[in-house]
Amino acid sequence: MIISLPAELAAEISAKRVNYAGPEAAVVPPHITLVSGKASDSWDEAASYVREVAAAGEPFTLSLRGTGTFEPVSPVVYLNVESGAEECARLHEALLQGPVEHLLEFDFHPHLTIAHDLDAGAMEAATHEMADFAAEFQVTSIGLFDFIAGGWALREELELGGSGQA
Repeated sequence: MIISLPAELAAEISAKRVNYAGPEAAVVPPHITLVSGKASDSWDEAASYVREVAAAGEPFTLSLRGTGTFEPVSPVVYLNVESGAEECARLHEALLQGPVEHLLEFDFHPHLTIAHDLDAGAMEAATHEMADFAAEFQVTSIGLFDFIAGGWALREELELGGSGQA
């Protein structure tokens, strides 16, 4: 489950990521991961639960401000989620109360990755060039993805506080 970015902001950040990592960085659109995992049991049960969490949620403002890193634990440079971090954490926790497994080995920390596992020069460039970056947008939905045919694919975009697809 992820939070997608508005198209214009996603294009801007994608261009930066390609600048640091090359064209392969454009394969995964910029996003904020809420849960990286899988259904504990059945896809239908998990998807139904995610729909319930989204319907019970409320739209919120999310701001991205400056850079951070998970180094030396993990070679990642990211944009900080400033306002909206608590809402992301609440959604993360709510999603994990149902038939969904979070498969990452690290604690949840809302962020938007801009550079991952690159050489030191690219990581440093990403950290410094994006240090003054700031953007704000309304989060009105979450994306439900599934691993299909060897890749992640959006199955549904779910409105927060709504009862259907965005």
